[in-house]
Amino acid sequence: MGPMDLKQLKALVTVVETGSVTRAAELLHLVQPAVTRQIRALEHELGVPLFDRTHQGMRPTKAGASLADRARRALTELDRARAELTPATGAVTGIVTVGLLESAAELLAEPLARAVLRDHSGIELRVQTAYSGHLQQWLDDGDLDLSLLYNLTGSPSLNATPLVREQLWAVAPADCGLDPQEPVRFAEVAAHPIIMPSPGHGLHALITGAARRAGAELDTAIQTNSMSLQKQLVRSGQGWTILPAVGIAGDLDGSTLSAAPLCAPEVRRSIVLGTPRTGRVPPAVEVVARALVDQIRAAVHGGRWPSAVLQDEQ
Repeated sequence: MGPMDLKQLKALVTVVETGSVTRAAELLHLVQPAVTRQIRALEHELGVPLFDRTHQGMRPTKAGASLADRARRALTELDRARAELTPATGAVTGIVTVGLLESAAELLAEPLARAVLRDHSGIELRVQTAYSGHLQQWLDDGDLDLSLLYNLTGSPSLNATPLVREQLWAVAPADCGLDPQEPVRFAEVAAHPIIMPSPGHGLHALITGAARRAGAELDTAIQTNSMSLQKQLVRSGQGWTILPAVGIAGDLDGSTLSAAPLCAPEVRRSIVLGTPRTGRVPPAVEVVARALVDQIRAAVHGGRWPSAVLQDEQ
């Protein structure tokens, strides 16, 4: 057997992502037996099974998932090199993978994509959304070129450029009548069942810390790792929740939710732009970083990011 090749690695990654040889073959424009042969050739070369074949589809083994992670990064780097090396007079080209906090994605993703595609059509933009802890791990692993993170002052591997400070808000059903102009005391929020972010999430730590300072005991009704589900559960009357201001920016018309800044104590988080400390920063990454900062500034100045303050204007 010869060494593994790019076609085999692409087949591996695509089967892992789709969970199906049939679907992978469609995406790769191959016949199904060809994809099966590529996977089997990899397994034969490595001497370990890469998938468990089940009635529900192809499930990667621990070895298969590990190899797929590394293969995905290698393929991304090759795509990036190909894009950067393709001649394009006067144009900035390349692949840039950006991490956006789930709470900020709805506000920033579309204007960022529009600005980059309008001004730099040679850049292929890839956007990933997640909670801050996941984004930081992906940035450390090299899966992201830059990312928004929060409450990070820096790390041995990352630079952190402060961008925005914002308040956390109480969020309740519309008929509770919370007013954005009238802050609500933490003790009032704690008097209701709370829809909490899952333990381990940064917001969970901020909220429980605020509860201690307020001397309040939280009545946790439900915990979830989805911000959209938090809001859905509040709409259906399952309780109140606490979210960053940017997470409810589009919900302040009062039709389905009501919200107001927290006070006593006030709770704030800082959003930073995280970038790797090492390695050359490609021009395309610099361009996208500037565009992201521009969109954040425009959102704050335009009043689309409630109770946010730009760090360099404090």
